[in-house]
Amino acid sequence: MVDNEILMNPNELVQFLKKPSSQFARADIIKFIEAKGIEMVNFRYVAEDGKLKTLNFVLSNRNHLENLLSEGERVDGSSLFSFIGAGSSDLYVIPRYPTAFVNPFTDKPALDILCSFYDFEGKPLETAPENILKKAYDRFRDGSEMTIKALGELEYYVRSVEDDLYPMIEQKGYHQTMPFAKFEDLRLEALQLCAKAGCKIKYGHSEVGSFTSEGNNYEQHEIEFLPTDVDFAVEQIVIAKWILRMLGYVHSVEISFAPKITVGKAGSGLHIHMLLEKDGKNIMLENGVVSNTARRMIGGILDLSPSLTAFGNTIPTSYLRLVPHQEAPTNICWGDRNRSVLVRVPLGWFGTGDMIKDANPQEKSTAAKSNSKQTVEFRAPDGSADLYLLMAGLVTAIHHGLEMKNSLEYANSLYVSGNLFAKENAGFRKKLKSLPASCWESAENLDRQREAYEKDNVFPPGLINSIISRLKGFDDKDLSERLYGKKDELAKLVEKYLHCS
Repeated sequence: MVDNEILMNPNELVQFLKKPSSQFARADIIKFIEAKGIEMVNFRYVAEDGKLKTLNFVLSNRNHLENLLSEGERVDGSSLFSFIGAGSSDLYVIPRYPTAFVNPFTDKPALDILCSFYDFEGKPLETAPENILKKAYDRFRDGSEMTIKALGELEYYVRSVEDDLYPMIEQKGYHQTMPFAKFEDLRLEALQLCAKAGCKIKYGHSEVGSFTSEGNNYEQHEIEFLPTDVDFAVEQIVIAKWILRMLGYVHSVEISFAPKITVGKAGSGLHIHMLLEKDGKNIMLENGVVSNTARRMIGGILDLSPSLTAFGNTIPTSYLRLVPHQEAPTNICWGDRNRSVLVRVPLGWFGTGDMIKDANPQEKSTAAKSNSKQTVEFRAPDGSADLYLLMAGLVTAIHHGLEMKNSLEYANSLYVSGNLFAKENAGFRKKLKSLPASCWESAENLDRQREAYEKDNVFPPGLINSIISRLKGFDDKDLSERLYGKKDELAKLVEKYLHCS
């Protein structure tokens, strides 16, 4: 019987090796390379700017390949991370075999592999973002006997030359299809390539944002992933962003994950869904309502949310998106099925009856009930996020919530029913704290709450100092007020950060 992780899996290595990627070993990679005539290997890794970096190798013989896969290679860390000095900057990049995939864009057959950073002693680089996530998650699992699954919703804009044929109505692009959504075909190609690269795709669709400005069409789309372990939840977003940008380049259009394209139009978020599991079962619900464990988790996220923006909203235009009445959060609260809150509990297929049988009367038997799909969604982050640090911060916040003595009461006090901006919630809204309104304020909150991240040396103090310094370096305190009504200056600012991380 073919394993479910292999059957229909679009990853070429999985199909060839007949094993899930989690089981790939060095011998498997070599076997695939020799059988498929792979001529190049590309090491890939994420640096401080959040973008995927590349080190290319032309394979000369088997010994060369074996050494490469066994020992990795040396790189200049000071050119990748600002917090590494030039005086002792050498780092090792070591490939992680389960991440291997065939590069879909090269003329010559090439295999790409994601790498981890190691220092001169051969130890994981303490300040490497992917290592910080590993430390945060190891601590969480050791202390809780639970696991976390996560997924991201990757929103992006396609900017192209104006096309008047079948125009899309402004800000009405949600789930539109061709010919009104001009770049559905690009999105479909991206979905296929991401899946072949190992990403676990849930779906793709066009999003709300659509408008025309100065001879250009702006069309918003979204790719959402399936829940996976937190490290791969990050890596599949990193891979997808690279694939989308490459496709944009191939098709001569511009892909942007920027949080704001223009004032008054929908921005692009990067919502993160999370769920807790124990013994392989989702524990987010209890008797049909959000469990106390999940509420404590929410309490921790809400408590650290002002400083989480330091990892998830990292450029000045991030705070042009976090404004009221545009489905982006501004107040620290949570609710069910509510898009006006910071943490949303979306529909989870609980108590829905047999919808399939109702829609398909010819069905004679009820389908077996699957494990709960319930998640909670953190709606603040955007495309500028330092993904590894954001996920490490969220894992830290969940851990924090489970340890807080009053996290359950705190979470319950911040629950909002219905639309936060409805008249009946005016009094409740006035009592709520707000998210930071600038990188400067975000840095101040990170400094105030840094103890939670530095606990057990998960986040090194020097890294926290570096993030605070970088955020304050934007000097964007009261930026929205300073730029109010200055259309040209706002346009320059948006263009400056169009290709964030």
